[in-house]
Amino acid sequence: MAVKGWHRAQDPALLVLTSLAAGPMHGYALISDIEEIAGVVLGPGTLYGVLARLEQDGLVEALPAEDRRRPYRITGAGAAALRDRLLVTSAVVSVGLRRLGIAPA
Repeated sequence: MAVKGWHRAQDPALLVLTSLAAGPMHGYALISDIEEIAGVVLGPGTLYGVLARLEQDGLVEALPAEDRRRPYRITGAGAAALRDRLLVTSAVVSVGLRRLGIAPA
């Protein structure tokens, strides 16, 4: 049974960085990929707000526009930040699954 509002707890920045780890993407491609991998639909306002913050922090960069679409790519600093976050998240997931009796001790 799904908990109401559970997906809202997902971190949009983590989802965007994870999506961009596959390669450069424009907004619609990011929204589609995030929905596919996480079942979360980011609205355009949320997506572009997250991209602006990530770009300001040097974790993503905008590429030259293709037609009317502007692709983004993850930077080296973004990849390192994503790796660190995923390692911590993975450790928490492992402990949680063990405590629930789902994973081996």
